[in-house]
Amino acid sequence: MPSPKRATRAASLESDGDRSPGLTSIDALLALEAEQGPVEWEPRFDAVSELVFTILSQHNSDVNAFRAYESLRDAFGSWERVADADPDDIARVIWNGGLSRIKAPRIKAVLLDIIERRGSLDLDFLCQLPLEEAKQWLRELDGVGPKTAAIVLSFALGMPAMPVDTHIHRVSRRLGLIGPKVTADQAHDTLESSVPPERVFALHVHIIAHGRQVCRARRPLCDKCVLSERCPSAFRV
Repeated sequence: MPSPKRATRAASLESDGDRSPGLTSIDALLALEAEQGPVEWEPRFDAVSELVFTILSQHNSDVNAFRAYESLRDAFGSWERVADADPDDIARVIWNGGLSRIKAPRIKAVLLDIIERRGSLDLDFLCQLPLEEAKQWLRELDGVGPKTAAIVLSFALGMPAMPVDTHIHRVSRRLGLIGPKVTADQAHDTLESSVPPERVFALHVHIIAHGRQVCRARRPLCDKCVLSERCPSAFRV
């Protein structure tokens, strides 16, 4: 049940019409950027390393994923050696990251697939492709979906791909940036096209931060939200 303060505020918004319609992604980006400060892109890993890390982070926390990632690099020294390794040996190394029996063969298969298709584990060529072609190339790898492909292209290669996680999907629906029935997979393309390419990364970072700090899954802090005056869900969640 909403608090009296939240209920009163929601009723006021409905009765006196002070909620401005039509929040756009640019509106949200500018407001969140003013609150959080500007962000600059810089690569976290090279593209193959980002791909391996993203697989390790699936259904996992970043802390455990980083732990498993470091264990893998320390144990094998290169991704080529991981590709040659027995899946059971890989699983033993990444057990501390969770779901190791599932992720070990997946990592090996992806690395072998890249080598077979490209002759090496260098994915920098993706930068030279149109965004949709680069996405499609990655998604043809076994187990790589829209989110994983977007993470690799955005975080490692600086391409204007929009990874959509649970925070971005939730916040974007609440703000009306995507429709209520738009899935996370569908939201990648919708949100990418809603801002200029050079602003896609900033939109990603700011919405994630907003989802973690303010527009939380449970008990969102609408009274502290810089977007509440124009958010169709404010004080109603």
